[in-house]
Amino acid sequence: MGCEPCMENVRSAPVTPTRLNVLLVGSSDENYMRLYDVLERPINGQFKLEHARTLEEALVMLKRSRHDLLMCDYRIGDYAALQVVHELRKTAPKLPVIFLSDHVNRKSMREAVEESIGNKQDKGDLSPQKALDAVNAYCDERQLQKTEDMLRKLGRAVEQSADVVIITDRRGVIEYVNPAFETVTGYKQSEVLGLTPRILKSGQHPCQFYEQMWQTILSGEVFHGILVNRKKNGETFIVEKTITPIRDGDGQVTHLISNDRDITDRRRLESQLQMAHKMDAIGRLAGGVAHDFNNLLMVISAYAELMQDSLASGHPLLRNVQEIMKASKRAADLTRQLLAFGRKQMQALQLLDLNHVLKDISKMLPRLIGEDIQLTIVHGRNIGCVRADPLQIEQIVMNLAANARDAMPDGGKLTIETASIALDEEYVQRHSIVPIGDYVLLAVTDTGQGIAPEHLSHIFEPFYTTKAEGKGTGLGLATVYGIVKQNGGFIWVYSEPGLGTTFKIYLPRVKKEAGTVKSTAKPAQETPRGVETILLVEDETAVRQSTGEFLRLNGYTVVEAKDGEDALRVARSHNGTIDLMITDVVMPHLGGAKLAAQLASTRPQMKVLFVSGYAETTVLRHGAIDVTNSFLQKPFGLKSLAVKIRQVLDTTLAAAATVTH
Repeated sequence: MGCEPCMENVRSAPVTPTRLNVLLVGSSDENYMRLYDVLERPINGQFKLEHARTLEEALVMLKRSRHDLLMCDYRIGDYAALQVVHELRKTAPKLPVIFLSDHVNRKSMREAVEESIGNKQDKGDLSPQKALDAVNAYCDERQLQKTEDMLRKLGRAVEQSADVVIITDRRGVIEYVNPAFETVTGYKQSEVLGLTPRILKSGQHPCQFYEQMWQTILSGEVFHGILVNRKKNGETFIVEKTITPIRDGDGQVTHLISNDRDITDRRRLESQLQMAHKMDAIGRLAGGVAHDFNNLLMVISAYAELMQDSLASGHPLLRNVQEIMKASKRAADLTRQLLAFGRKQMQALQLLDLNHVLKDISKMLPRLIGEDIQLTIVHGRNIGCVRADPLQIEQIVMNLAANARDAMPDGGKLTIETASIALDEEYVQRHSIVPIGDYVLLAVTDTGQGIAPEHLSHIFEPFYTTKAEGKGTGLGLATVYGIVKQNGGFIWVYSEPGLGTTFKIYLPRVKKEAGTVKSTAKPAQETPRGVETILLVEDETAVRQSTGEFLRLNGYTVVEAKDGEDALRVARSHNGTIDLMITDVVMPHLGGAKLAAQLASTRPQMKVLFVSGYAETTVLRHGAIDVTNSFLQKPFGLKSLAVKIRQVLDTTLAAAATVTH
């Protein structure tokens, strides 16, 4: 019987499946593993996926083996996608490419997959649809992941925002508040969910304000406004509010998002700055008025003095003249207060220990405030020195003490303290106008009636007073403010009705030891006389005439000039000696300092006395004048002028030494 061939030991050779070699360029390892999961694992090995993190790695892989499809992230390092593809095509010019970005072009992706499979000679059972489904699934998952990442970022941004975020439904019922809401308002999230933002109403806005707000947001418009709200503890705070309506797919407003920025501190600092600017403007106005008023007072008081000197001791008009002089003196005191407020008062600066100043006036204060007010002075230790005018510091203390006395009609306690203070960054953040540094603190506290909030922002304004008519001028605190600012200091007031008031004054501390304060010499009772020749230069005619008459009555020869240029002509035409020139500092055409400098060459022995009603800074701007020894501040009495004339004439200084060229 015939035998057929035995097939037991014959086996079919294994068939290697056809695979599509895919190179992923760029992207993260996480994205690579995600793409690997949808391409290589589920589709029976029809895909082989390789990952090149950089362009350099991709070039090496393309040279090492053949690839059928290139997948490229939109950006790789510093290379744009087109630049990467341009470099890769030098190695594989016909390689189909799919750009993986947030918005994949599905048509281009299909064409690339079909082309990559069509280029293979042995297509096997490769399925373009399976490949497309896999890549589509990857792109969808990648987009979902990006969306979830973005939502997480948005959630963290809202949660960590310093601004208050409130989400409500269309009716205003709160559905969400962020942690900043709890920090600013004091309400916990669990306390407000299901309620409305009306719990924050302060009562400081009219109903029309809220009606307009709701009309705006329910019409789909964004609301912007400034609101004063109230915290859980009752404190008010100011917010910059933006309410944005949220629409659904049909365009209907379903929710509202409110973003509130707490601007309480900013508004407080703005208010402080506005107050400083307002006080500066009022000060400039007050100083200008005081200067013009000084010239009028000079004329009134001068002629009153001349009339008094001409009347016998028992003359019936003598009392009237004396009343005119008293009124002039009171008016001069008012102008000095105005000048002090406007920081235009002439100063005699010295290094002072405030403790010594307080000791000097401690005996005077009880008589000022009365026996029913208990006075306590607390001297700080090692407080250092300030550079100031001692008379001005005394004026500050006296004015504040008088103000405290008026606030305690039934008696009370007045405490004056000094201390050495170093202001740091934390304090400056709350009082932005005050720079960081070392200060000497002068604090004056009373247990009086306190100051109502509506008056507190006006108390340093000149002529502003809460006292009954005829009980005060309204210049006491304005004078304090002006002196403090003139000395480079800062003043703050803390007060509540019924709880008293505290004024805190910060003056810059200097390192040098305090010098001895010299007492000001009293003018002689008898009017000094003389026989010298005086050149009187004054642009105010009435002031010049009254002063000239007084000088002539006291034995001097007087040559008058109406301004600086006229004085040059008079001095050149005068044949005799001119012993002293009395000149106003600020005059039209030619000021007193320049006049003295020009005459110094032709009359080197002539001495100079400057007078002015302007501020020290204005005076010094017209020349380096010796304001200590050769200057007299208007308004002055004629006897004071006579004393000053003798002081200048009896020294050895001449015009050349009085003004620095």
